[in-house]
Amino acid sequence: MLLRIAQALTADELRQVRGLLETADWADGRVTAGDQSAGVKNNRQLPEESAAAQQARHIVSVALARNPMFVTGALPRSVYPPLFNRYGGTANDFGDHIDNAVRTHAATARHVRTDIACTLFLSDPAGYDGGELVINDTYGEQRLKFEAGDLVMYPGTSVHRVEPVTRGERLACFFWIESMVRRDDQRRLLYDLDMAILALRQRGDSAETVKLTGCYHNLLRMWADV
Repeated sequence: MLLRIAQALTADELRQVRGLLETADWADGRVTAGDQSAGVKNNRQLPEESAAAQQARHIVSVALARNPMFVTGALPRSVYPPLFNRYGGTANDFGDHIDNAVRTHAATARHVRTDIACTLFLSDPAGYDGGELVINDTYGEQRLKFEAGDLVMYPGTSVHRVEPVTRGERLACFFWIESMVRRDDQRRLLYDLDMAILALRQRGDSAETVKLTGCYHNLLRMWADV
């Protein structure tokens, strides 16, 4: 399931995060790359332990925790702490790769299975050329260049890349989610069912809505690993 969450950050949160990143010291992005992706990764990344990264990570984490669409779409069991990258100049692209199945957080040694990959766009798309996030999924190639503050979630099993940035600078936040429901098709079914229930409830609760809500929770009870 590929899911776009518009304005995952408010305008003020976006301004705060961008202010932190614009004055930060960046490092080679290959620091978090696996063996295969290291050969095609050419960007800059904010060191995880830096003060700017920690402050920006807190802002993003608080925003996501309050977002009902994020929670419904991801059903998060564990979230790898958000990271930040920059594309521009001579460090401007990331070729085709697939993310490691498990990420281990260096500071805590905590393992996170990468069921869902996330990119939070932080730059105005009019401010840079290129830089599309290209995801290859069941329905073909998806080319994404969303508004600043928008988030995209997609299966961690997907081959993906970032096209070269030929003008300007592309800032983004990225991270992974271990979901309570491992399978993407099951998460999609639960998401669609939950969205339909919410739409029905806006018209007023009914016996049928209660039954559908029960179906949702019984499916979640069968599939969730908590």
